[in-house]
Amino acid sequence: MEKAAIDALLKEMQAPTRGEPTPRVKAIVDRIVRDLFYVIDEYDVEPSEFWSAVNYLTQAGRNDEYGLIAAGLGFERFLDVRLDAAEEAAGLTGGTPRTIEGPLYVAGAPLCKGEARLDDGSEEGEILIMHGQVRDTDGRPVAGAHVEVWHANTRGNYSFFDKSQSPFNLRRTIETDAEGRYRFRTTMPSGYAVPPEGSTDTLLKQLGRHGHRPAHIHFFVSAPGYRKLTTQINIDGDPYLHDDFAFATRDGLIPAVERNQDPDAIAEAGLNAPFARIAFDFELRSEAVALPSAEVQRPRAEAA
Repeated sequence: MEKAAIDALLKEMQAPTRGEPTPRVKAIVDRIVRDLFYVIDEYDVEPSEFWSAVNYLTQAGRNDEYGLIAAGLGFERFLDVRLDAAEEAAGLTGGTPRTIEGPLYVAGAPLCKGEARLDDGSEEGEILIMHGQVRDTDGRPVAGAHVEVWHANTRGNYSFFDKSQSPFNLRRTIETDAEGRYRFRTTMPSGYAVPPEGSTDTLLKQLGRHGHRPAHIHFFVSAPGYRKLTTQINIDGDPYLHDDFAFATRDGLIPAVERNQDPDAIAEAGLNAPFARIAFDFELRSEAVALPSAEVQRPRAEAA
């Protein structure tokens, strides 16, 4: 079809017929529909292909995989990059790089002061101690900041979604001490893949891509007067470190992993076996007016 004929059809279809439309919603939906009409015409999408796509989207909703699909198609990364650009344009510099939240956060994890143990002791795995400091971009410690942390177990599964794990296993909120310090003990997480033969896996295979993520640990870091930081660190040495299907690997978020077998260091850490250590400091940017919020509103799981 000629573009003019498509545009004439769209004009007829998109004219309000009852009540006042919401301008922003209407503008965005009209643009999406127009672009999809163009795609259907340009690629000569047949009716059976169109309805196959509708059925795919319906099934993806039933599988609750839209969060994975949004990450796998790069939408979460794109939104982060846009926030980065807005902050840079406003003159905000420094700060720990942000990266995607993913769909596996659960609200309400227990609050601990200064330090915490994340694992419930039910799994055997490499012991990991991670510690550091929360500071502002001028290097001043941020006391009382909340470091929310969550990660997968040694099988790549997250508590709450994996009902075999205890509630809030590998999930805590740590309040930094007077010097902005935090510390936690846990078991080294494993990477994971999207559900095999699920909606995300089906789409990625059609695109010639895999659905694997490297081992990583998620964080929200927040404090009054500062922009909330959503980020994660990736575990150095993972085979998918720079081939993450969710595009979450960023420079500055791959800290060194120190493996320690020294008996004195083991005893000093209060352990009786070799362990790994990661030191990582978070740097928060001050809040600023006229910027998109760094507090993203989205549906999140809540434990009963």
